[in-house]
Amino acid sequence: MNAEHLAISGDRSSAIAQWELILRDEAALLDNPGRHHKTLLIQAHTLLRLQLINRDDLSDLLEQADGALAYAVEALIDCHWGDQAG
Repeated sequence: MNAEHLAISGDRSSAIAQWELILRDEAALLDNPGRHHKTLLIQAHTLLRLQLINRDDLSDLLEQADGALAYAVEALIDCHWGDQAG
């Protein structure tokens, strides 16, 4: 899903719902946390630019994106250390 696809949805609730689908894509998150995080940031800023969300909404989305990145990094570290212990 690209940033322009979000513009097609047209309303705030469906645009945020589409963003949240990306957020919950754990396979993409764990496969490439950096790319997943960047996608979330770009999409969130696109929603603001299109005036589908306000600055408070943007802050919430960015916080969730950062939380997902932190989760992925911890999960990958745990996996790495678990592989070395076994």
